[in-house]
Amino acid sequence: MPFAHSDSVDIHFRTGDVGGPTLLLAHGFLMDQSMFDPLRSVLAHTDINIVTWDARGHGRTGYGTDPRFDYWDLAEDGLRVLDSLGIETAIVGGMSQGGYVALRMALLAPQRVTGLALLDTEAGACTRADENYYEDFFDTWCGTGELAPLAENLAPQLIGGDDPRAWQPWIDRWLAGDRSAIRPAADCLIGRDCVLGRLGEITAPALVLRGEHDHNSTADKCAHLAAGLHNAGAVVTVTGGGHGCALTHPEQVGAAVKGLVARCAERAAA
Repeated sequence: MPFAHSDSVDIHFRTGDVGGPTLLLAHGFLMDQSMFDPLRSVLAHTDINIVTWDARGHGRTGYGTDPRFDYWDLAEDGLRVLDSLGIETAIVGGMSQGGYVALRMALLAPQRVTGLALLDTEAGACTRADENYYEDFFDTWCGTGELAPLAENLAPQLIGGDDPRAWQPWIDRWLAGDRSAIRPAADCLIGRDCVLGRLGEITAPALVLRGEHDHNSTADKCAHLAAGLHNAGAVVTVTGGGHGCALTHPEQVGAAVKGLVARCAERAAA
């Protein structure tokens, strides 16, 4: 299993073996890099080199010597994954918290980010109501009460779609894991800063995409995100999709991603 070293953390990642443009994707909260396996399959016969990685506290990536971190630290982690592969530039993106990371990568290293694939995500900080909700939720999640009802209620909201077969593997992982280990990552989520005011600094072509039934990354939030970016165009809406439409509707998401890659290639050629 390949790992990249960032600060004191070993970042687990998976890479493709094709020679085309690299698409680096970061997963959503409480998930891991395998959420992009369906999208990887859809794009398997293209020349896009897909690289996916586990964020701190998720999948096979731990926290290192200090569990405190923010999304700017995760942006540095993403850059170290590219470094470990000898990749200078890439299209970067992600779902939900992965999109928070991708935006910060573009702000930290604009010369290395040739495009942005922003899937069911936003650029704002938590509101006070969000903070209160998350604090209560994670106090319960990391506590000692029965976890199964909470996990079974979360999966349809976090993943979306209408097929319970897409939810069950994640429910099983959550129930089998160390439920308290997610707390530092939750603190990062709750305490994230707002980058809406900096979106104008990003000039790379961008895709802003959301599932039709995503109640977290709402149409209004995504519209604000797209409007703040120079080269985003209209928001792409995935019919029937929810917050995790990259997992449940990979064909629609894959088509939009291929369009973004084509736009980035045209810009590079120009």
